[in-house]
Amino acid sequence: MESKGIRNDEVLAVLRENAKRITAPKRAVIDVLLGADDHLTADEVTRRVQQIRSEVSPSTVYRILEEFESLLLVVHSHAGQAAAVYHLAGRSHGHVTCEMCHVTFEVSSSVFDRLARDLMGSDGFELDRHHVALSGICARCRD
Repeated sequence: MESKGIRNDEVLAVLRENAKRITAPKRAVIDVLLGADDHLTADEVTRRVQQIRSEVSPSTVYRILEEFESLLLVVHSHAGQAAAVYHLAGRSHGHVTCEMCHVTFEVSSSVFDRLARDLMGSDGFELDRHHVALSGICARCRD
């Protein structure tokens, strides 16, 4: 199964390269993230993992997400007042969130390229386009 540029075998290879154990709960988290059509909160990941492996505790899922993030396998972002959302790392992209319906959309990294260049040039600030979402009102809510 493939998700946004990263595959199951690539995730497992990174874990092996970093001498990390490959446990059943980790495999379940990988499966959930690979199968997700959207970014998921940690609670959503936990609920889906527990559908696969009911014995996995929320704290275990949080630790796995933190471990995967430290290995650059998972990225989390904050969209307005909502809980952080997680997704497997892959192609670079940014996020925009509708203030009315609270849906977060992925946008091409090229949308953020000019902003990133401007911030770097004017302020020496390096934009982390994964971590934060820009907010506004989506086309559906404007209509």
